[in-house]
Amino acid sequence: MALWITDDCINCDVCEPECPNEAIFMGPEIYEIDPDRCTECVGHFDTPQCVQVCPVSCIPVRPDRVESREQLMDKYRQLTTAKAPAS
Repeated sequence: MALWITDDCINCDVCEPECPNEAIFMGPEIYEIDPDRCTECVGHFDTPQCVQVCPVSCIPVRPDRVESREQLMDKYRQLTTAKAPAS
């Protein structure tokens, strides 16, 4: 499952630098999460880091993007392989 940021976001700027997949970005009004890059920190951490640091608890699971842990791990592998420097 990818996460998403609700309208309760106060634009405090703490979530964006915590995302290891660079999935969080500033949208037109509030921060947003790219569901194609969000792995809920699977592959990096035991828990989603953005959820841990959010002071207003506005980052729930995105209900229209249900993914298993295995799917999240596959996405993590694809993202890290694409990011790896060429030898």
